[in-house]
Amino acid sequence: MKALWNGEIIAQSDETIVIDNNHYFPQDAIIKRFFAPSNTHTTCGWKGEASYYDVVVGGTTNSDAAWFYPEPKEAAQEIKNYVAFWKGVEVVA
Repeated sequence: MKALWNGEIIAQSDETIVIDNNHYFPQDAIIKRFFAPSNTHTTCGWKGEASYYDVVVGGTTNSDAAWFYPEPKEAAQEIKNYVAFWKGVEVVA
């Protein structure tokens, strides 16, 4: 799977985990230069507290376009630190 935004591949892996129709990419599959930490946090009832990244490509920022669970609840341990996308990031095979 590949995650694409603003004409760039920002993550790529054959080992994504699909939960709630989202592909979660292993941390080592993201291309770090395109990611900046965000102060945003949200809570999922069964996964726990999510942290976010801004995706920055070609000088354009897509705020909070990627999220991950650094300390997920027990039911979501398999996606600990895996990264998922939204806000226009295209995930393709």
